[in-house]
Amino acid sequence: MENQNLMLYKLIILYMLDRIDEYTLTNAQITKFIMDKGYTTLFNIHESISELIDKEFISVSTIRNTQHYQITTLGEEALLYFENRISNTIKQEIRDYFKEEKLNLKKESEIFADFNKTDNGEYTVECAIKERRETLVDIKINVPTKELARTICDNWRTNSTDVYQLLVNELWTKK
Repeated sequence: MENQNLMLYKLIILYMLDRIDEYTLTNAQITKFIMDKGYTTLFNIHESISELIDKEFISVSTIRNTQHYQITTLGEEALLYFENRISNTIKQEIRDYFKEEKLNLKKESEIFADFNKTDNGEYTVECAIKERRETLVDIKINVPTKELARTICDNWRTNSTDVYQLLVNELWTKK
């Protein structure tokens, strides 16, 4: 019975990732939905995600200590074969969750900021805005300290739209 339950949790995760193909989903977003619905425990969610990664049904990327998941072609094929094991009620709850959370999901996946230490001891900060998998702006800035890199990343989420608009206005306006 436990194996059947784990299979259902994996299918729910695959279904979520398949239906949100414009974006990635974070561990927190997946966990919030499943826990709020009372489907299972945190341990089972993490076990399911780990097994999906191991089987290469989902891919993971880490951005500033946050894991982002995306379904792979192999995961799409598995879902196609087993999707009928997910009840219509659960599918509808997932679709409703995406409708309710669309703005938050979109904002989290479209505004990106991260930093890496360079060979010379400085930090390169990358800030980007994406829309439906297309990059609108991608800026890389070298800064001397980790604190400054972290501050820029933190401020990007709230100021990215203004910075983008400033760039467009300054670069596309003839003087």
